[in-house]
Amino acid sequence: MKNDPINFILNKDFKLNKKIYFISGNEITLMEKIREKIIKNYQKTENVLLENIDLVDDFNDTDGLFGEKKIYLVKNCKGLDELTLNKIKSSNNVFIFVQENSQKLKKLKTMLIKDSEVSLVDCYQLDKSAKSRVLNEFFKLPKITIGKDLYWFLVEKLDDRYGFLEDSLNKILELNQEDITLKNITKILSISDTGKEKIFFSLLNKNKDIVKLFREKIVNSTDVNDLYYYCKFFCQLIIDSKNEDEYNKKIPAYLFKEKSFLIDLYRRYNSKKRKLLLNLLSSTEKTLRRESSLSLISGLRFFLNIKKITVS
Repeated sequence: MKNDPINFILNKDFKLNKKIYFISGNEITLMEKIREKIIKNYQKTENVLLENIDLVDDFNDTDGLFGEKKIYLVKNCKGLDELTLNKIKSSNNVFIFVQENSQKLKKLKTMLIKDSEVSLVDCYQLDKSAKSRVLNEFFKLPKITIGKDLYWFLVEKLDDRYGFLEDSLNKILELNQEDITLKNITKILSISDTGKEKIFFSLLNKNKDIVKLFREKIVNSTDVNDLYYYCKFFCQLIIDSKNEDEYNKKIPAYLFKEKSFLIDLYRRYNSKKRKLLLNLLSSTEKTLRRESSLSLISGLRFFLNIKKITVS
């Protein structure tokens, strides 16, 4: 059975009644958060012992002290097949696997997703929708009210990795209501509009100028990933908007200085170009999921391909 990782985290009444939890993907902080929640929730209701094992073959079906349930934290899923699966399901214990994605996992995950006693959770970097859900939940309990423009500024600017996103939101929650302003938030979170995200607005410049700016601002894989998701946001606006009026309304208010550029960009696209742009995003996303990050060369190629589609 497959579960949404954000539902897993945000739903306080999420039923943890499976024998096996298989957590995979390429977003390590989200994977660790899911594992942490499973363990803590069991510890709230039962006396459980934690035991780390390398392989599922190392599992020894013996009762713990006073018959406590054990949670086995399995380091590697090697050896997990249908026969072994039935064996560990028949025990009174819980098994948690945390595995980064690989081609070898495809067949195993196909088997696990069909099993009602298995919870399969795939963890990837958060899209804008997932980040909105997290923000809504965080601001709900302390009843924090923020303006629409500030809200969407946070959705776009906060990190797509859950652990970093949560850390930023906790810092915001430490502010008094009256101090939750764009100025204060950019100060405590070191958010700036003058850095690498500005590269997107050089899209129509000469290639040599783009390459120069890219080399100045993008120096590691984290920068490349940040730029990718920033570009993806604007590309999706173009792809998803049915007309210019709808597109215009979706442009974040704080980007008023860049609005004319963004509208000019939208006017350059027809249905054929939108399809090419969608294919580019899809192929790049697959590379990102397979390799967890884009190289500097891949990032620059991706950006120049957006320009090529735009001006063609």
